[in-house]
Amino acid sequence: MRDRTWAGARNEPPPADDAAAWVTGAVPEGWFSEPPEVVVDRDEIVIFGRLPDPQLAEGATEADRGAAEAGRIAQHREDTRDRRIRIAQQLEHRYQRKVAWGAVCGGTRVLFTSLSAPVMTRLRQPERQVLDTLVEAGVARSRSDALAWCVRLVGQNANTWLDDLRNAMGTVAELRRQGPDSTLS
Repeated sequence: MRDRTWAGARNEPPPADDAAAWVTGAVPEGWFSEPPEVVVDRDEIVIFGRLPDPQLAEGATEADRGAAEAGRIAQHREDTRDRRIRIAQQLEHRYQRKVAWGAVCGGTRVLFTSLSAPVMTRLRQPERQVLDTLVEAGVARSRSDALAWCVRLVGQNANTWLDDLRNAMGTVAELRRQGPDSTLS
């Protein structure tokens, strides 16, 4: 029987359970002060590497520290650009996802590039009014930015619940893998 894809159905990318290990092996020694943080979803792989804190003179201010951290991140970004691109190309081929890089130094966290995925949604007037209020108040530039702001806010305030939900979904996925083959012929 022919394999069919229903109209509007999306082909899922391959599993990326080993992506963090692959990235750790691909990143050159000395780039980061600890193994990179790798976050994977079905569209993107985001890699954050921790850089060593800059050594500052005694009496340096918080502003000095922030500037030194930003400088260290900017220099790392420039120094590693070509190699990061090659690693990203290999990752994109292997896992069929876009790749974004970032760095952390002290209290400064910078994401160099990131995928911005369009999301289709139907909002009724009350939800649109919430977004419009955020735009009118200057919290967001557009309804799209306002919606992203709302999602971030929920994520920050519901981390425990979202972590429990992700763990439960992982358990369900594992049970499905262990179950009988349910493909239809």
